[in-house]
Amino acid sequence: MSTTTTHTLTVDAAKAGQRVDLFVGEALGLSRARMKRLFEEGQVRVDGRPAKKGLTVTEGQKVSVTVEEAPREAVPDTDFPLVVLHEDPSLLFVDKPAGRPSHPLQPGETGTVANALVARYPEVAQASQDPREGGLCHRLDVETSGVLAVARTREAWTRVREAFSNRAVDKRYVALVTGPLADEGEVEVPLRHHPRHPDRVEPAPYGAEDAREALSHFRVLARSGDYSLVEVKILTGVLHQVRAHLAGVGAPLVGDALYGGREAPELGRFFLHARSLTVPHPVTNQPVKVESPLPPDLVAELGRHGLSWPVAG
Repeated sequence: MSTTTTHTLTVDAAKAGQRVDLFVGEALGLSRARMKRLFEEGQVRVDGRPAKKGLTVTEGQKVSVTVEEAPREAVPDTDFPLVVLHEDPSLLFVDKPAGRPSHPLQPGETGTVANALVARYPEVAQASQDPREGGLCHRLDVETSGVLAVARTREAWTRVREAFSNRAVDKRYVALVTGPLADEGEVEVPLRHHPRHPDRVEPAPYGAEDAREALSHFRVLARSGDYSLVEVKILTGVLHQVRAHLAGVGAPLVGDALYGGREAPELGRFFLHARSLTVPHPVTNQPVKVESPLPPDLVAELGRHGLSWPVAG
């Protein structure tokens, strides 16, 4: 049975000038689709008046959001082989395998990282704003492997989410691409959901209302023929950011058919791994860096193209 909850948010100085839909989405961890429905239904009010999503907020304004919430905690799943990379009283870092979603989308769904987390660490269900997320502070695509940060308390979740919003985290990925690519570079191209293909993103036209800022740094670690092994550091967290940015500069991920990548039939997924994550600890504020080893399927794919891991030198 669902319940209706009204959240009242106060705009602080750091968020002044932000669009109200982005402000609410970040504060409550709501998807873009959910936010769109709330604005269409008049459930977002600024200082008591229904707001349009393009409105910019000012310091001290009160934003109220009425949402229908169902008690949809992730179902504990003891069959998921959860690999814990770091554990302390506030935080967990786990190694997400490829092919597993980060958290369930439907009530009763199992087989996700969040299901495994609530089975082993029940307290995480109360840590995240949405109990389905099992304390996850961010997400990875289903086919992406690597490090995920998890909070064990609501305070830790709030602080780590703030660190992501303020670009105070260091997120590094390893990707295998084909195509001409400089030794290193920066891609600063805003992205938006493709209007005709909602499962992908595209570069946003100048001034587009739904554009999201996206910034990536890359450097080539090794080359073999027209294959390049690349480390990508992302300063923002837009859906499919690494995939879209590398494809946009003419170097799509191997195995990423959605963005024009070269086929990798023996790999069976696109080559992208969340290699390391550094966050300020929510209690000590000291940086915590956690690394994930490159999975065997990706090591094998490198070998098929004359590359090895770890990279020499």
